[in-house]
Amino acid sequence: MRGIILAGGKGTRLHPLTHSVSKQLLPVYDKPMIYYPLSLLMLAGIRDILVISAPESLEAFRALLGDGRRWGLRFEFREQSEPRGLADAFLVGRDFIGGKPSCLILGDNIFFGHGLPGQLRKCARLKTGAIVFAYPVKDPERYGVIELDSRGRAVSIEEKPAKPRSHFAVPGLYFYDGRASNFAAGLKPSARGEIEITDLNLVYLRRGELRVEEMGRGTAWLDAGTHESLLQAANFVQAVEDRQGLMISCPEEVAFRLGYIDVKRLRRLAEAIPNAYGEYLLRLSREPMGGKKP
Repeated sequence: MRGIILAGGKGTRLHPLTHSVSKQLLPVYDKPMIYYPLSLLMLAGIRDILVISAPESLEAFRALLGDGRRWGLRFEFREQSEPRGLADAFLVGRDFIGGKPSCLILGDNIFFGHGLPGQLRKCARLKTGAIVFAYPVKDPERYGVIELDSRGRAVSIEEKPAKPRSHFAVPGLYFYDGRASNFAAGLKPSARGEIEITDLNLVYLRRGELRVEEMGRGTAWLDAGTHESLLQAANFVQAVEDRQGLMISCPEEVAFRLGYIDVKRLRRLAEAIPNAYGEYLLRLSREPMGGKKP
């Protein structure tokens, strides 16, 4: 399966912070925002990853991430000259996807929770159809809303409805089979001129091929797209890390625990980071557990 991180957009809700830097390069406590969706793709077992961003930001992402080899991954980069909707990622990345199943995650979405890695790996085995997630929220009118029947099957999906039919929002994490690019190419732009991800999901829903995975109460979903939510996300990460002594969404650790890199590589990466982040990786390299899976 191929992974896509959509890190485009103007980040206007975060101005003036994002006047000269991409939102997904901003820090969320102790690491760049893009590390969080990247680590989630890694936890799903995805190692071929495309980063899509605005032309003026691509070099900064290349400088930060490199080609991925230091983490046992492979990165490619594509530009999205203008925000044209989330489903446009499947047109920009069509050659990268190459007709294979893919997972799209938004660059400002952060997920954390017990059992999440296993849920992700199960979704990454998708062969046919699509999978979206349902997350309970108190203000569903702000999101894409999915309505479920008594058996947990999707009945309807609406984008920011005035009268939501359920309290389940659809987070920015989607799994699709190899037809996603073809379906996206057939979509018409919405009233705001964008190719909507909700419309792509509706294609699968109408074909009876949309599955829904509910995220339980033990899973946190944070959208770090406003000043308030960016601060909340940083405070959440800091509180969990300080309490547990473990890092959230550390690519080096995920790569090590999944066996993508060995202990020698981990130590080299740690030694290049002369702060608490590097010290954490050094401690990890001394653990007797080796590359135990997360």
